[in-house]
Amino acid sequence: MSASSVSVAENPGQHSAREWVQAALVSFCVAMAVVTPFFFLGTASGHDVAFHMASWLDTAEQWKQGVLFPRWTEWSNFGFGEPRFIFYPPLSWLFGAFLGILIPWQAVSAVFIVIVQLFAGLCIYALSRHLADSRSAALLAAACYAANPYSLLIIYARCDFAELLAIAMFPILLLATLRLTGFFNDQEHCSAHNILSFAMWFCAIWLSNAPAAVIATYSVGFLLVFAALRQRSIEPLKTGGAGMGLGFGLSSFYLIPAIYEQRWVNISGILSAGLRPAENFLYARTSDAEHDAFNRMASNIAVLLIFWAVSAALAAWRMERATSPENRPRFFLPASLLAMIATLFMLPVTNIFWGVLPEMRFLQFPWRWMSIVALCAVMFTAASARGMLRWGWLLIAAVAIVGSGHYIAKHSWWDSDDMPTLQAAMAEGSGFEGTDEYDPAGDDRMDLPQKAPRAAVLASPSSHESDKVAKIVIERWAPEHRLVKVVTREPGRLALHLLNYPAWRVLLNGNSVPATHPDGTQQMIIPIPRGESEVQIDFTRTFDRTLGGMISIFSLMVWLMAWFWSRRAQRIGRS
Repeated sequence: MSASSVSVAENPGQHSAREWVQAALVSFCVAMAVVTPFFFLGTASGHDVAFHMASWLDTAEQWKQGVLFPRWTEWSNFGFGEPRFIFYPPLSWLFGAFLGILIPWQAVSAVFIVIVQLFAGLCIYALSRHLADSRSAALLAAACYAANPYSLLIIYARCDFAELLAIAMFPILLLATLRLTGFFNDQEHCSAHNILSFAMWFCAIWLSNAPAAVIATYSVGFLLVFAALRQRSIEPLKTGGAGMGLGFGLSSFYLIPAIYEQRWVNISGILSAGLRPAENFLYARTSDAEHDAFNRMASNIAVLLIFWAVSAALAAWRMERATSPENRPRFFLPASLLAMIATLFMLPVTNIFWGVLPEMRFLQFPWRWMSIVALCAVMFTAASARGMLRWGWLLIAAVAIVGSGHYIAKHSWWDSDDMPTLQAAMAEGSGFEGTDEYDPAGDDRMDLPQKAPRAAVLASPSSHESDKVAKIVIERWAPEHRLVKVVTREPGRLALHLLNYPAWRVLLNGNSVPATHPDGTQQMIIPIPRGESEVQIDFTRTFDRTLGGMISIFSLMVWLMAWFWSRRAQRIGRS
């Protein structure tokens, strides 16, 4: 390894702000190139685009009504709502809603992509400074990762903005893991600072996208076990376990409700036909031609990334053999094994593990492990980009990225009407479609009346009364608080444009009453007496949400105290 590489690996903190500006500029230019098709073809209309856009719009609307951290999606299921925000990690829909307040909604998706890919480039640059022989090689890594083929598949064909945000942080989490386990020959690899850094990024990924977080957790776990075996010590497992535990604690305000309240929704809908792992291995075939066409495209991108990773790994291996043992990089073997494991998980031979390993089946798509293969491919590219091969990698990467981008964009759907359609649906009060897995248990959202009024009195079986002779006044209809006053001549039932869920508390004239529902759905129906009635419905804080919040607050206090302690120890050490 050359002297410059030793300097990069041992003194990464000495890089100037100018170099970070260069990395940001390269990443920004590449990110702008990624969204160039948006200017000519319209907005990418991938599989999940409506889901994420609707979440942004709903969140921003709730902010206007004073709900700072929404839990109930008001306009899903055509206005009946669903507890989507309890189960879906918050960072992406909060960020998308924030952008929608600052810029026109039609531009949010493109700006979201540019910012996230700029961030991805900076994250891989931070990692590559420890791996690359030169700063130009680290800049090459930033450009490659900001436009890696798997990210292009997400951007053009899937529009899973949450996963895009999560995999942007994979390099910085890997860097934190390598520091924590001593792969950089750092004498202070077990310091509190490294543990806290690891916990922060581990938490951030879990708050971005659950499937990506499961992949990150298994990947980090493998690296910790590998380090423990290599060092013949349980120290990596102890420090890594402490970091993971703190990361889980910080994200408990989301994780505990999301885990506990799965019993209250049709969570099995996440594994409906076409979404099961066995149907999404590389080149898997089903009876759905459209599904198979997309799976074939994803498989082709996976093969490209595997070939890229193998080629770059061989180049890095040859250079490693020519390096003196004391300067030899120590990340090559664990990164190679990690890429191999990720590749195997995309093949049917590992089908048994998808049903045994915890939470693996909820990844749905085995080709999601491409995120790890792409990261390893770029790492090996940065490590082997020396001499003439540096220019060779630049040409190869450009051909691979441009070619895959053109291929994916050509086979994707482009439509600029998604956002205006959702905005119009919310403006006219009709709402948008819900999701199977977040539908309250016992509800069939397809049977819900789409154009039902907010409240209506149903005639009792022993009476010919109808809502025409009842007086209904909607005094408040907010996302988490509803207040309805009713005057009837006979006892009846009040049907609300709202789905029943255990977090809703119903008060009838100040007294708690249970809500009923019709057969087949969970539409909230409240029995009311003759005369004047006041019905108040509030979305309350359940025990699991309270517990999760308390654990997160406690973990944050521990994190802050440890951070101040580590900073103080560093100042004392320098003095």
